[in-house]
Amino acid sequence: MRTGLHAGAAIAALIAVSAPGAFAQSRDQIRIVGSSTVFPYTQAVAEQFAGMTGMKAPVVESTGTGGGMKIFCGGVGPDHPDITGASRAMKESEFEACTAAGVDSITEVLIGYDGLSIAHAIDGPDLDLSKAQLFQALASEVEVDGEIVANPYQNWSEIDPALPDSPIQVFGPPPTSGTRDAFVELVMHEGCAEFAAIEALDETRKAEVCERMRQDGPFIEAGENDNLIVQRLNADHNALGIFGYSFLYENTDALKAVAIDGVLPETDTIADGSYAVSRPLFVYIKNAHRGVIPGLDDFVAEYVSEDSFGPGGYLEERGLIPLSDEEREQVRAAVEQGSQMDRFN
Repeated sequence: MRTGLHAGAAIAALIAVSAPGAFAQSRDQIRIVGSSTVFPYTQAVAEQFAGMTGMKAPVVESTGTGGGMKIFCGGVGPDHPDITGASRAMKESEFEACTAAGVDSITEVLIGYDGLSIAHAIDGPDLDLSKAQLFQALASEVEVDGEIVANPYQNWSEIDPALPDSPIQVFGPPPTSGTRDAFVELVMHEGCAEFAAIEALDETRKAEVCERMRQDGPFIEAGENDNLIVQRLNADHNALGIFGYSFLYENTDALKAVAIDGVLPETDTIADGSYAVSRPLFVYIKNAHRGVIPGLDDFVAEYVSEDSFGPGGYLEERGLIPLSDEEREQVRAAVEQGSQMDRFN
């Protein structure tokens, strides 16, 4: 807390000398950017905060994890956001960019867990896909008869005759999205490990084959707005979509989940780890803005309150999988103290 408060005090003092009250008066709303997956949770906390305090609700923008990190790390002051949401942990390169721009005190807040879901229209067939089948459907290059070739598969039945004889069409996130990063790590990498010819490649070539999504039509980048994916699935009942569990949870009247290796994404299966495509979700706090941007301390306290991210809290009601009791206490203490992230030190 000392590092963050000292930084905030120094900035406040400097601004007070040059232009009294300029920092606070130039922005009386908290500004938050980042992950589309974390967005609905942060938006819920923003609404609760405004209702409790009577202050203006924070401005929450869905920019994607990578885009949010870039904006968040742009600098300190009223022109830069106070918080960013992320559906993966901050990368070392992002931390270095933050530090270079003077954003050198950041609190990393693990808010809970999320299942990376694949779904289609509710009147579609029940589907159970393996990670290997998903890799075969979506990778730019695949193994066929022991050779690495450009992906030839156009229909699901070409991968496995037991799958529907329908075109492969999957709407997914762009490269700037933490959801895309998580999908590549948790599905594509693990799926490609099932193929001997790919496993035999040198590490550089193997990474290229395992990570590169196809660009010939079956995989469609749908931008950072997960709601648009939901709309497209309702319009095309053969299509699949990739997004966070909260969007599936909020659209169970219109969407049906695809099982991965025999397990459906549900609150219990994500929490106990039996659904093997789950990931942690984060928010990152710019400590230099605490005590300077009005309401920021109260907002982050509400975010980690039991009513918010605890079991039975209003974020669980929106699909967030809560942390354990011990994890929540550790997170809450780090937020209260303004603990500086030191993973890269």
